[in-house]
Amino acid sequence: MIFSLFSKPTTVPASGEALPGRSTEMDVAADHFVSGRPLKGPYPAGSETIYFGLGCFWGAERLFWQLPGVYVTAVGYQGGLTPNPSYEEVCSGHTGHTEAVMVIYEPDKISIDTLLKTFWEEHDPTQGMRQGNDIGTQYRSAIYTTTDAQAEAVRASRDRYAQGLKAAGRGEITTEIAPAGPFYFAETYHQQYLAKNPNGYCGLQGTGVSCPMPAQ
Repeated sequence: MIFSLFSKPTTVPASGEALPGRSTEMDVAADHFVSGRPLKGPYPAGSETIYFGLGCFWGAERLFWQLPGVYVTAVGYQGGLTPNPSYEEVCSGHTGHTEAVMVIYEPDKISIDTLLKTFWEEHDPTQGMRQGNDIGTQYRSAIYTTTDAQAEAVRASRDRYAQGLKAAGRGEITTEIAPAGPFYFAETYHQQYLAKNPNGYCGLQGTGVSCPMPAQ
């Protein structure tokens, strides 16, 4: 991905060190390029929102928009300090944000555990501030939740997956897990990028370790 070869900070900046950003929200397309559904709602009654960071958000978003039961996805910046950042600012490492995917899903059509299985298996959650050759705070693994039930499911899935990773001789999980803070939509050209550019960059690579679903 652009900027991945440049040296960037690998620690999240302190409050007084982050870029100031701006009060104006990013002007983004109204609808999802693939499904035509509204990026900013309204969403179906009973739907829920969760946010995933698993490296470059181009390939990460495609993983989730393809899942039946996911209503709509969007990419943006989250987990940092700078309001309404630009892509270039996030790439500098001075916003504290990671590249995140907003997932609006319908729990009666897809379970949170299915989403989490996809998340854990499709990247390497043990790499800290990087994914493969993509290095920097913007590529860190993260899950930002919006309900207590989601948070409980996330922690349980992390513990199950950690056992599998340990058995496979892999490292410890470094995924940031926290209640969701502000999500700042990325520029329109990033939204559903790989649908617009089928041969575009996707650096996702899993560990090859399966994440078991919870016992029923």
